[in-house]
Amino acid sequence: MSESFRVSRAPIVAIVDDDEAVRDALCDLLVVLDFPCRAFPGAEEFMTEFIPGKFDCLITDVTMPGRSGLELCQHLSKLGSSMPVIFITADASPSTRLRAASCGAHAYLMKPVDGDELLGHLQSALGLRVLPDARTWRDHLDD
Repeated sequence: MSESFRVSRAPIVAIVDDDEAVRDALCDLLVVLDFPCRAFPGAEEFMTEFIPGKFDCLITDVTMPGRSGLELCQHLSKLGSSMPVIFITADASPSTRLRAASCGAHAYLMKPVDGDELLGHLQSALGLRVLPDARTWRDHLDD
């Protein structure tokens, strides 16, 4: 009788935001939760490293110089990517939220992001049932 073994790895999260402080804070939070992450200052930089399956989730801002987060999401969708996208933004416009939903966004969170809410959406996006206590997220978001 043969057994099949699935080799698993920690999910890798990509962060795309033109604000360096936001990128660093999000990456620090992910590291605390033992998630490898890779931060990019813009959509173009992310796309230079994008290979289907390399990243398990994308966290991005909506409004950035060059290609916006919405345009990035639409581009990934056209490429056939099923990678979940979580938007973190200050843009509360219903039309922007609708555009994000139409490109398949997993979540659309307002800044300042609530740590528990982000953790819940990340958990859901990655198909995980248990992650460390959300207080670690909140502690670092307040820094």
